[in-house]
Amino acid sequence: MPHTSNLLITNGTILDPKSGEARNADILVRDGKIAEIGAGLSANGVETYDASGKMISPGWFDMHVHFREPGQEHKETIETGARAAAFGGFTGVACMPNTDPPIATRDVVEFVVKRQADLPVDVHPIGTVSKGRKGESLAELGDMADGGAVAFSDDGDPVQHGGLMRRALEYARMLDKPILGHEEDLTLNPEHGHMHEGAVATRLGLPGIPGLAEEAMIARDALLAEFTGGHMHVCHISTAKAVDIVRQAKAQGVLITTEACPHHWALTDEAVAESRFDTHTKMHPPLRTAADVEAIKEGLRDGTIDVIATDHAPHASFEKEVEFIAAPFGILGLETCWGLTGSELIKPGVLSVAEAVYKLTVAPREILRLPFPVIEEGAVANLTIFDAYTEWTFEAHHIQSKSVNTPFIGSQMVGKAWAIYNKGQFVEADVAEVAA
Repeated sequence: MPHTSNLLITNGTILDPKSGEARNADILVRDGKIAEIGAGLSANGVETYDASGKMISPGWFDMHVHFREPGQEHKETIETGARAAAFGGFTGVACMPNTDPPIATRDVVEFVVKRQADLPVDVHPIGTVSKGRKGESLAELGDMADGGAVAFSDDGDPVQHGGLMRRALEYARMLDKPILGHEEDLTLNPEHGHMHEGAVATRLGLPGIPGLAEEAMIARDALLAEFTGGHMHVCHISTAKAVDIVRQAKAQGVLITTEACPHHWALTDEAVAESRFDTHTKMHPPLRTAADVEAIKEGLRDGTIDVIATDHAPHASFEKEVEFIAAPFGILGLETCWGLTGSELIKPGVLSVAEAVYKLTVAPREILRLPFPVIEEGAVANLTIFDAYTEWTFEAHHIQSKSVNTPFIGSQMVGKAWAIYNKGQFVEADVAEVAA
């Protein structure tokens, strides 16, 4: 639970993700601000946290989560989502608007802002692109921005209408906000498939979701971003061709960014078969092929993919405990993000620790035009304490979310987020339950 606005963190290694530089130092926090940084610090009556063997970075930020409130509190609430975020090492998140009612008007934006005010994790609302997320007419983007919306998206559904997306990019450019796209041409997925269209789906007899549906929409939106000068951000990229389209658009100077999620570099569509249709392997976009996984890793390595995000999408057990074709898409992501980053990216040498932390701190805030927390005397303390080598097994009791829909229970993780400090609150992960 959150506690203490005063804290002395000793023996840690401070990592600057912008420069990649690291230095050993203690950090004294008083009343939520960094009072002193140096060696051998002491402070009477202040709680001390020994960070020996651990690193300290600016607080991590996940720009793609679904916290379900308002209207779907049986899946997740802003409070339980923040708890999961803190366990995963995140001091800030941006929540998608596919709630009920959707975050489509200023009053709902302000509701989210108010609900997160006292939590140790900053929760920034993302407003809809279209009114009611219906894809028919443009929502009141300026009004929502004034209320605190940091971006606009109809995530969960694409903006199928090209003219509407053009207008959204034009208006969002005037507001200096990005459009976050769920990239899928529904006319290329007429059967509303349930997993990746390919050999595994054919073998299993399941309708597939073609990679082409994602790729064609990204190509359209890259052209629209080039034409309008607006900022197009591609959510949860999942195919090799999609990564290449973004890479080419960036090379041509298009203002386009993208993110990748751990499940899209840690699993393939074979997981559906190997798990015997476990609905926790059903997500949207779906798990793709081994070639796509390698392309995602290369995109992360060469900088085509800017951000590591989770697409944390909780669903109640009764919703997932059905036949595969009847189950909703989505899995949890906050609690397992860093462990999968360590095991699949850092340990194999795809990314360095500093490069991975950059994609979790600097890049998402730059895309959302949010201030970047710095570790210097006088600054507001916004910190994540972590390591990149602890090997542990993720188990059900580690889940902090209100839901439990993850395929990674029993999986080996490398690297652990140990604690966060934000908004004058210090929150530790339950270290007693993590096997070092």
